[in-house]
Amino acid sequence: MGFSVRGCDVLVTGAAMGMGRLFALRAAKEGARSVILWDIDSAKLAIVAEEIRALAVIAKPMQVDVSDADAVANAARSVLDECGGLDFLINNAGVVRGKPFWEHDVDADIKFTMNINAVAPMVITRQFIRAMMAQDGKSRRILNIASAAATVSNPRMSVYASSKWAVLGWSDSLRLELEQVGDSLLKVTTFCPTYVGTGMFAGARGPLLTPIITPEAAVDAAWRAMIAGKPIKYMPWTTTLGTVLKGLLPVRAWDFVAGRVFGVYRSMDHFTGRADPPD
Repeated sequence: MGFSVRGCDVLVTGAAMGMGRLFALRAAKEGARSVILWDIDSAKLAIVAEEIRALAVIAKPMQVDVSDADAVANAARSVLDECGGLDFLINNAGVVRGKPFWEHDVDADIKFTMNINAVAPMVITRQFIRAMMAQDGKSRRILNIASAAATVSNPRMSVYASSKWAVLGWSDSLRLELEQVGDSLLKVTTFCPTYVGTGMFAGARGPLLTPIITPEAAVDAAWRAMIAGKPIKYMPWTTTLGTVLKGLLPVRAWDFVAGRVFGVYRSMDHFTGRADPPD
């Protein structure tokens, strides 16, 4: 039998809804020992915790504002004291602000987005990584949710894209650092999907040949890549195609292909987002 989550301790951020909830339930269904749930929405978190307990798995809901480094440190200390370590870390929490850059408020939009999407995964991982590295002889995984926006620029996504470019660069660099120190059992996977239909990107339109991905399909692809220890997973295939074409074509030629042919540059024209707390 191959490597799995069975008997492991799993932490999922943004676990109260959307992909985070599905990751947590996937861990429980596949036999995790415990699933630690972090989210700022305590009411929805409690519901997910009950769903996990119904699967006869330990659920540990914790109300945590991942943009608050002190809150993260306190919560991480509690997890390590209780579990003694962590086997799986899924940095899923994220937010989006979709509008022209000059309309972004510095605190409510720019700092808010960067803190949750880019800084928080680094701060959270920093709290756990030494303990994860110390578990010699045991396979462990870190999954960081980035975005196709980390590979292709897009109007009305300047701050969101910058946050996800940061995640991709940091996450893959961390993977290389672990390989350099010879930790072959702690693997880092970066997941880069296009629009996922959780409600987070309500109003956005998928580019040519790129339908909105269902949350179930996205979680399944990310999960399989994480278990396999795959460095980067792009989804769907058009994300890989776009990354290759952008690297090969001159800027203006790529702008024509992305904007006029595939419709990437118009995909956020009718974006509304959702009023719910972060995914």
